[in-house]
Amino acid sequence: MIKCIIVEDETLAQHVLQSHLQKVERLELVATCNNALEAKEVLNKREVDLMFLDIQLPGMTGLNFLRSLSNPPLVVLTTAYAEYAVESYEYNIIDYLLKPVSFERFCKTINKIVDGRLFTQDTKEKDNLSADHIFVKSNSKFFKVNFSEIIYVEGMKDYLKIQTAGYSLVTLQTMNEMEKILPITQFIRVHKSYIIAVAFIKSIYGNSIEMENKTIPIGVNYKEKVMHLINKR
Repeated sequence: MIKCIIVEDETLAQHVLQSHLQKVERLELVATCNNALEAKEVLNKREVDLMFLDIQLPGMTGLNFLRSLSNPPLVVLTTAYAEYAVESYEYNIIDYLLKPVSFERFCKTINKIVDGRLFTQDTKEKDNLSADHIFVKSNSKFFKVNFSEIIYVEGMKDYLKIQTAGYSLVTLQTMNEMEKILPITQFIRVHKSYIIAVAFIKSIYGNSIEMENKTIPIGVNYKEKVMHLINKR
């Protein structure tokens, strides 16, 4: 789990971030702080991996607080003012979120953090093992999709189709992003345009995989991975 704190003095903004954090199982909210002093106490007592930090705080600004830390956690800045963006990047922050923060924009930030560049593969594997669903935005709604329901994911340029036994969803996301989210113990990418659920494989023959009412091609660059899957089981 990635342990997070929110440093924010506005109640509404606190609630928005808390709600977003609760929807992502790999994130654990350790504390919500109203100012830099409270945040400093938490950082001294608790293990914190990621801090959502408001720039305009009472007493000490978020940037001054960040400047005072000798060993800060990963930081995502939040503010209602876009003009602080250039200055904030001098502090090597992960991302800069403008309020009100949408869940879609929040998820893009989290994907950037957990895509392997900032946390180890072991952390990703453990988190994927503990999660059992994903929230997918389609037609302005967020749908909860259990990993156990997904038969395959098909790439369509900038969009993905997530196919289950009872329905399909089309969402704005890339194959690489989805591959990093799905549990590696349950899913395998077999083509540049297809990720499939191992549980729904009926047969593998030649360069094709027979699924539920669908035949999936095996890409040349993915053939070795598929053969490894066969030999391992």
